[in-house]
Amino acid sequence: MPCLAKIERLNGEIERRTDVVGIFPKDDAITRLVGALLLQQNDEWAVQRARYMALETMAPLSDDAIVSLPVAAR
Repeated sequence: MPCLAKIERLNGEIERRTDVVGIFPKDDAITRLVGALLLQQNDEWAVQRARYMALETMAPLSDDAIVSLPVAAR
């Protein structure tokens, strides 16, 4: 899916969720809701990228004999 289509879908999901709530008591409430949606989407995109572009699957394509994972991924 092209990047623009993903962003448009994300914007639609944000609009749908905010419409369900309707009225927010404070600006912080909408910030928390939208922030949570963005974090959730980021996690889904990260998992999706890892599934298709993992270092282990890319290692055979590398000129380097040693391909290691970043420290955070270990």
